[in-house]
Amino acid sequence: MIDAILNTFTVSGLIWLSVTLCCYIISVKVNLFFNGHPASHPLVITVSLVGLALLLSNMSVPQYQQSVSLLHWLLGPVTVALALPIFKQWKKLRHYGWRLFASIAVGGVLAPLLAWFTLYALGSPVALQLTMLAKSITTPLAMEATAQIGGIPALAAVFVITTGIVGAVVSNSVFLLCRVTSPEAQGIALGTVAHAVGTAKAIHMGEEVTAMATLGLCINGLFTAFILPLMFSMVL
Repeated sequence: MIDAILNTFTVSGLIWLSVTLCCYIISVKVNLFFNGHPASHPLVITVSLVGLALLLSNMSVPQYQQSVSLLHWLLGPVTVALALPIFKQWKKLRHYGWRLFASIAVGGVLAPLLAWFTLYALGSPVALQLTMLAKSITTPLAMEATAQIGGIPALAAVFVITTGIVGAVVSNSVFLLCRVTSPEAQGIALGTVAHAVGTAKAIHMGEEVTAMATLGLCINGLFTAFILPLMFSMVL
């Protein structure tokens, strides 16, 4: 933490921290302008604007990461904070019991395995295959879990954002096609497969959908982040 603070509170660090925060504020306003459409999610716009700023200033990504290392360190507390939504939804968690865990487990395992198998069948590099395994959990957990199993953390963030946007955009069509009308099922699907972006969409679908999406996001994210490194440590 001390190194992160020292790196960030330099002239370069403060400049890029300010640029990042300004880009995020702009992205939030753009998202509000488009009524929260998944394609205008703040993550996408922020990454695009910061990337453009790096390109115009000839700043390398490693240099940028070092300059704003405090933001990277803050991913840890953010990850721990995911326990709060679970606590708030504890009554629902107890009510549905094993059925809730079973549905989240199926979605949390099936989605990344299908993506991994596609890359495996196409002969993609192993690091790319491992990175894909964490595509359906929220960014802080995905980057940390990917680093633990030998994947590419920066690329994990790209996979996570893409997965969330695609899931949120096509979810209504999938629900209609598969005749999924239950708010609980819709929420679990959005939170488990499309993580934070799917949960953001669930907010516009009602409180019950949002509550279940939050549970799906948190439980799948925490379990995946715990199980993936454990499995690979046992194999190796």
